[in-house]
Amino acid sequence: MNPVRRLLLSLIAGGLLCLAFPTFDVWVAAPLALGLWAWAWTGVGGRRGFLSGLLGGLAFFVPTLSWSGIYVGSVPWLALSTLQALFIALAGSLYGWLSRRGSVRPLAFALVWVVTEGFRARAPYGGFPWLKLAFGQADSPFGRLVVLGGAPFVGFVIALCGALLALAAEQALRAVSDRRTSVADASSPPSRMPSRRLVLPVAAALVLGIAGLAVPLPTDGPTAQFLGVQGNVPHPGLDFNSERRAVLDNHIAATLKAQGDVEAGRAPAPDLVVWPENASDIDPLRNADAKSLILETVDALKRPLIVGGLLEEPVGFVSNVSLLFEPGKGNTDRYVKRHPVPFAEYIPNRDFWRNFSKEVDLVQRDFVPGPAPGVFRVTTASGQQIRAGLAICFEVAYDDIMRDAVQSGANVLVVQTNNATFGFTAESPQQLAISRVRAMELGRSVVHVSTVGQSALITPDGTAHQVTSLFTQAVVRGALPLRDATTVAIRVGEAPEWVAAAALLTMLALSLRSGRGARARVPKTTKDEDDDDAA
Repeated sequence: MNPVRRLLLSLIAGGLLCLAFPTFDVWVAAPLALGLWAWAWTGVGGRRGFLSGLLGGLAFFVPTLSWSGIYVGSVPWLALSTLQALFIALAGSLYGWLSRRGSVRPLAFALVWVVTEGFRARAPYGGFPWLKLAFGQADSPFGRLVVLGGAPFVGFVIALCGALLALAAEQALRAVSDRRTSVADASSPPSRMPSRRLVLPVAAALVLGIAGLAVPLPTDGPTAQFLGVQGNVPHPGLDFNSERRAVLDNHIAATLKAQGDVEAGRAPAPDLVVWPENASDIDPLRNADAKSLILETVDALKRPLIVGGLLEEPVGFVSNVSLLFEPGKGNTDRYVKRHPVPFAEYIPNRDFWRNFSKEVDLVQRDFVPGPAPGVFRVTTASGQQIRAGLAICFEVAYDDIMRDAVQSGANVLVVQTNNATFGFTAESPQQLAISRVRAMELGRSVVHVSTVGQSALITPDGTAHQVTSLFTQAVVRGALPLRDATTVAIRVGEAPEWVAAAALLTMLALSLRSGRGARARVPKTTKDEDDDDAA
């Protein structure tokens, strides 16, 4: 295949991968796209693999992250997309070099994918794990494998499946070429199709594709009643909360209306009520008016309330928090967001980046990271204990933050988010899909509540119930199981990624050593020509 066709194939693969994520939700596009990438990058070497991966990465990230620029313009959107595409370029370069002899190497491709995806989730500034392969697989057999090894294991299996399909395609083309050669050479007997070389990789890919159906996702356990309140905002956009009191009032009004249904016997009483991120951007601990309104609401509920808010602390900074309010006690616990979003909630290396854009100073005060996982403990009317593990907005995409909450004792997860700054885009459905995968991975119910939608109650099998519409006032309510079982994914933690990294390093070292040995055996008169061909 000539270089231009390979570049075109990589672009097609990137566009195809877009379809695996909300709002398209064509999950089978993921292994097909990875298969095309494996095929396009095989044998191209490191430099061409980098270029091919970069173009394919841009074809994927630019449209799929388009929500990031809806109100701030194209520069941040394209900068983020390009940064993410560089990790795909790294994958193309590594795999292109490992496969430089010209044959598809499924295991090498899968290891490269897991390692580069893990790198993307950690760097720079803590990484951006949004759009991991696993996060588009909530409704697929692949997605169920998350319980065995987390998102990295799902990515490995999908990449391996795709590369096996690429290997089968390579074998098929080679067989066709051999048959044409045999027909052209009348003195040679016609070659037979190497059926085993075709059947084995296809069969292995099919087994990987359906293996998740055998993985159980239990949903049993004692239940508690939850109420999530989506209060809505006056208008979408960056200044969604310019009328902060109106946002707080919206959530109070929606909560009291839901409580009216309880008092009228139309709905069960909640054991825990959850408001989303930024429900009270008026500091509810320092502003007497906001605090009074929240305490009155808690007294009317007669049940605990988790409030997403902003605190004017420490001095010169801001904290994005979840606050637990209880009847007759006031604020009894808090969780501070552990992973503020760089360039949105704080500006890293502000003096350096100011050289490129004065807009960094639009973030006048940096958000500070919280010190520890958050788990709020609440006792229900029936005596059950709710241990709610907290995550705020983009934190749901970080493996360690979600796993830490469960390891700290959470028997249910609460994800509070504010999607008002992304308008009517795919950002909110993408985030809800991540929460669904987390429910399966960690074996926990999830109360996923947004200021503007989408909100839902999610059972431990990843099923989203009562999914709300965007920019409407609504509530989600019902019983969710409380579970303490530890999944395999929790027990193995980051081990799958480190094993993959070690295996890839070993493979690179062996390949480098064999390459040096081969060059040493090449006659001096032909060495330079062979080096040019390899490049």
